[in-house]
Amino acid sequence: MTIFKDSEEMKKYLGALYDEAKCDPEIAPKIKQSGLSIQYRYEEPHGIATILADRPPTQEGAFFDVVWGEVEGLKPDVTMSMKADIAHQFWHGAINLMAALTRRQIIAKGPIPKIIKLLPAVTPMYEMYPRILHEQGRDDMVVKKK
Repeated sequence: MTIFKDSEEMKKYLGALYDEAKCDPEIAPKIKQSGLSIQYRYEEPHGIATILADRPPTQEGAFFDVVWGEVEGLKPDVTMSMKADIAHQFWHGAINLMAALTRRQIIAKGPIPKIIKLLPAVTPMYEMYPRILHEQGRDDMVVKKK
């Protein structure tokens, strides 16, 4: 059984995380500074989210845009493919990126050292995501810390 019942539910919760992160004064400038387009390709359920830190944002107050679905003509700098459950666990801080890459739970294409360099920037999202789930009444989805 997967954590998200369908693509819409995945987009709702991961989308809320990305939407908050793109405006966060601690997280967003560091991602923007990378100048990368980073595409997350999810399965079970299927979904595609792309962080466009390689161009000016269209939303006031945001440092970059996040687009769901295919972006016509885009060749992302980095593509990260994984099951949605892996993303859910990752954003709780329950999955180590290097271990997940080694185990092929996450398949990355592109300049991996640049992504690894971004890890300290996204670490605050490990607390942001469970809080977002809690605020939306989904404590049942929060991964308990061991």
